[in-house]
Amino acid sequence: MQIIFSQIKWIMIVSGAITCSMLLATFSPELNLKLTFGSNVEGELAVMIVRNWGALIALVGAMLIYGAYSQANRSLALVVASISKSAFVALNLIYGQAYLSVSLPALVFDSILVVLFLSYLAWERKGGK
Repeated sequence: MQIIFSQIKWIMIVSGAITCSMLLATFSPELNLKLTFGSNVEGELAVMIVRNWGALIALVGAMLIYGAYSQANRSLALVVASISKSAFVALNLIYGQAYLSVSLPALVFDSILVVLFLSYLAWERKGGK
């Protein structure tokens, strides 16, 4: 477990970069939804919402990268990312069961990150011992 805590900077950089890849939704919402959920975007409102969703998720990824380099902001970045990723997982499990065959890799990845991030935060709160 110590390796996770000693490598949190690189975990945050890699997971942040992967999370930033959701910026694709801002520029190509149709392709992004097809890749993430195996579904299509229908209507201008849906396209706008997906574009905004992609931008917000990319911002969380950018926060993770920033937090990796800024010790003072690391906890905030990990808390925000954990909440965002937990919401994504929960909403997909509750409302998106029809899409699980395609979205499952993202759900597993985000779930693992939430566990890692919360473990680090708990370890840090205990004083890093």
